Amino acid sequence: KLRQGAARLSSGLSAGDGCGHTLLTPHSGTLSSKNYPGTYPNHTACRWRLRAPPGTSLLLAFGDVDLEPSERCARSSLLLNDSQAGTAYGPYCRNAVPATPLLVTNSSAVTVLFNSTSHRSGRGLLLSYATSQHPGRGKRPPGMPRPPRAVVYCPAGCKDIDGDIWGNPSQGYRDTSVLCKAAVHAGVIADELGGQVTLSREKGITLYESAFANGLHSKRGSLSEKRLIFHKARGPGLPACCLSLPACDDALEVAAFNASSWWHEVDALGQDRAWAAERAALGTTGHSWAAEPGSEAAWLELDLGTRRNVTGIVTKGSSEQQHDYYVTSYRVSSSRDGKNWRPYRGNGGQEDKVFEGNTDSQGEVSNAFIPPIVARYVR
Repeated sequence: KLRQGAARLSSGLSAGDGCGHTLLTPHSGTLSSKNYPGTYPNHTACRWRLRAPPGTSLLLAFGDVDLEPSERCARSSLLLNDSQAGTAYGPYCRNAVPATPLLVTNSSAVTVLFNSTSHRSGRGLLLSYATSQHPGRGKRPPGMPRPPRAVVYCPAGCKDIDGDIWGNPSQGYRDTSVLCKAAVHAGVIADELGGQVTLSREKGITLYESAFANGLHSKRGSLSEKRLIFHKARGPGLPACCLSLPACDDALEVAAFNASSWWHEVDALGQDRAWAAERAALGTTGHSWAAEPGSEAAWLELDLGTRRNVTGIVTKGSSEQQHDYYVTSYRVSSSRDGKNWRPYRGNGGQEDKVFEGNTDSQGEVSNAFIPPIVARYVR
């Protein structure tokens, strides 16, 4: 991810004191002015240099351009420069908006310039982009599809854009939810990469239950006319089973549990009670697994019996009433033979991925593996 201010990626660069949420990847991205959708600051500037792979061209979608109006957009402006074609687009502001919400360039490199002087109003700007490798899929990056079934391309970085989602992966989502943000919540795309999303609009339901999944909270919402259902194509040769994900309904059976240690509690009656590894199964009532107090680098191991395709995981705290125990974050590693272990780093990551866990002992939290893990053992 790019920090606010100057930052670099192979796919682009941003610099300046007017840069807001920014995520640039080789095939898609999202960028906004500082404080968006709040009023952008006075006397700031930001320069984003977008670079697509050779042989492709950039498609830019104007999600929101709300800059205070002025003659020739002198007070605040958005300007796009295509140096390869020698073409400039803009300047844009509230009284000089883009002619269409989608700009199709013939270039693999575009510079986006945002400047502000003294002003009183304006949300700022929100832009996203995709490349010509995804034709027709970048037209409504965070927007809503009109057909009953649609294929859209979601840019990277939708997790942090403004807007709400209602529902969860198993029920579907209220149709007023921000589409690409809901796709991240559902686990059909990774926020760092974006990607193609296939969905349908089906009959709405009476109540949408909230859930915490893939680092995002959804809201509890009431009846809607339609709801969004995300579909994930099953890859060739992959079995239809998983720990948890909307793409498949089957939960993997665990052949055996193991752990680095477990807690032997002495209760009020002086009896020993083991918080053993096998108590880690999700449907177990009463106390769960807990590592020995004070242990470092504790781990829980699941033996799936044979090599499986694992697309996600669900965690929950202990349902034992006297102890409010739960895991707030964790890493995952996998093995095909139980001896050689590989840490999970997501798609192209250089560091072990840290998954967000639970915030209480009652709720379930799901996280998707994108790409999936193929292994017999998971820790």
